[in-house]
Amino acid sequence: MADDSTSTFQAGQTGLIVRIPEAEPSVRRWRERLDPSARAGVPAHVTVLFPFLDESRIDQLVHSALADVLGSHASFELRFERCGRLPEVLYLVPEPDTPLRQLTEAIADRWPEAPPYGGRFAEIVPHLTIAQGQEATLLEEIESDLAGRLPFTSHVSSVELMVHDGTKWHERASFALGE
Repeated sequence: MADDSTSTFQAGQTGLIVRIPEAEPSVRRWRERLDPSARAGVPAHVTVLFPFLDESRIDQLVHSALADVLGSHASFELRFERCGRLPEVLYLVPEPDTPLRQLTEAIADRWPEAPPYGGRFAEIVPHLTIAQGQEATLLEEIESDLAGRLPFTSHVSSVELMVHDGTKWHERASFALGE
């Protein structure tokens, strides 16, 4: 749910993420200061799809369909060895990123009314956001700090459905990936 610094999160918004708890010791202090999603309660993560359907549309049929779509994808390992940059965004690069792209594409294919990032970007770039909207000198400081904390790996075995209540993000459901 990063890359949305130009708008305010709204009640009923949802997103699908993979949690990366192994990143927390390295990135928590930076994310809490410099990533709006962290301040709104989202843990270190890589976004699978944001925004997803409005919360009012998420019923048992959607839950079942999410379980089917996501369960057809195998769990996988990610390695984070370096930082990357998008305009005004510093992030950790997940490698390989193909399984993340495949998850995003599968969800977007099933729900074409929910394109990744609202259709604002032509390319899917999986990433773990650390900071948004900061000066280059601060981003360089963060990269230097993180250089000594990398690499780390994470096993991804589920995708979480997050819902915004108007103030904070909360996990509403977790969907297991296949074996």
